[in-house]
Amino acid sequence: MTPDAVPSVTAQGVPVDGVLLDVREDDEWAAGHAPQAVHVPMGQVPQRLGDIPGGGPVHVVCRSGGRSAQVTAYLNQAGWEAVNVDGGMRAWAAAGRPMAAPSGAAPQVI
Repeated sequence: MTPDAVPSVTAQGVPVDGVLLDVREDDEWAAGHAPQAVHVPMGQVPQRLGDIPGGGPVHVVCRSGGRSAQVTAYLNQAGWEAVNVDGGMRAWAAAGRPMAAPSGAAPQVI
């Protein structure tokens, strides 16, 4: 499955109570993330499948959508119901969706 063939949704289309998996690196996460997101960096996904909530679609997000498309394809091939968030956290922030930063600083997408 190519990244172009993965199911996708806009940032606005992610349900407020939906499962959101953020696959960005630690520094990107720390700069700003969706408050409800589960953080598992892309390189750790195979070892941390147990940390990903099940029971419904998993919306996968990165900075701009490339890494998350790869993880979405991987999860779908592994039996998950995963959907890529088009445009990633850049689109999330542009859509005015909630963001948080652990430091208390103004959240940003890096």
